[in-house]
Amino acid sequence: MKAKTQPALPSFYDPAHAGRRDYAPDQAKLFAAAAPWRRDQSILPSASDRFALHLLLIDLQKDFCFPDGALYVAGRSGQGAIEDTARIAEFIYRELGSITQITTTMDTHFAYQIFFPSFWEDRDGKPLTAYREISAAEVAAGEVRPSPMTAKWLCGGNYAWLVKQALHYCEALEKSGKYKLYLWPPHCLLGSDGHALAGLIHEARLFHSFVRGAQSWVEVKGGNPLTENYSVLRPEVLTRHDGAPLAQRNALFLKTLLASDAVAVAGQAASHCVKSSIDDLLGEILSQDPALARKVYILTDCMSSVTVPDGKGGFLADFTPQAEEAFARFSAAGMHLVQSTAPVESWPGITL
Repeated sequence: MKAKTQPALPSFYDPAHAGRRDYAPDQAKLFAAAAPWRRDQSILPSASDRFALHLLLIDLQKDFCFPDGALYVAGRSGQGAIEDTARIAEFIYRELGSITQITTTMDTHFAYQIFFPSFWEDRDGKPLTAYREISAAEVAAGEVRPSPMTAKWLCGGNYAWLVKQALHYCEALEKSGKYKLYLWPPHCLLGSDGHALAGLIHEARLFHSFVRGAQSWVEVKGGNPLTENYSVLRPEVLTRHDGAPLAQRNALFLKTLLASDAVAVAGQAASHCVKSSIDDLLGEILSQDPALARKVYILTDCMSSVTVPDGKGGFLADFTPQAEEAFARFSAAGMHLVQSTAPVESWPGITL
């Protein structure tokens, strides 16, 4: 029988690092500290777990986790992602002996993608700005259009094809009933500092890996320039306007998640990538066996929603209601809404 996890935090852990963008753990020291910690806390390797708990950490990257990031997830409090980061790290340390494996997703983009202003221009050739919607009707009327200079890199120079694809994409989004295309500022560009994991998260997941002999898995998403990829399980649109495939579902990772005895989900942002990932997971569960929803645990205190302050104490945009509606829907489907401070062994349906 697996030894019970002790609710201890390692001496190197400092919650103040949750707010430090420049913080980076000493990876060699983490490895050196792992063996003594494993011995002192009587923690066994993950391979010996009889109950497999998979922790899915979504997009805990610097551009989302710090106020000077390109797309800081502040929540309504203004401290959302910072506070979430500390809670996630502490959850990992307290439950090190219960978490079998951790997978971290990483939003990964390039300079020109369909959800960035750089992809678009108005009818006069002027660039668009972030934090606005683009409707299929606007594209059809020529009020907005793809920037012609992107055609060479995105479709071999066939600009007419790119215009058709942009219209098809917006129409497909709207027909799905999810939302209209929304333009975000450039974020999580591959090679940028903002793409990296927040230091406190990297420290915790790497220490878990070293202590438990579990690989530090990463799922990369978002690199297709012609579709959004909020969810780790699939892009938003899978087909091109000519019927050819544009992208595909992440079927292998989906299979990995459903093979676990339990899946715990945390990360950023509750209103977007977390919500979309759980939505897609739920869709697959409902197509297979609705009872599988009971193996999903959503750490509601370890995620925040996107908000855009107006500079006057209010918000230009606040996506919190969308997250709250999704939580209610997930709960009604059988998924569990839990707090990170509650011991895993107390969660409903958990038998460690």
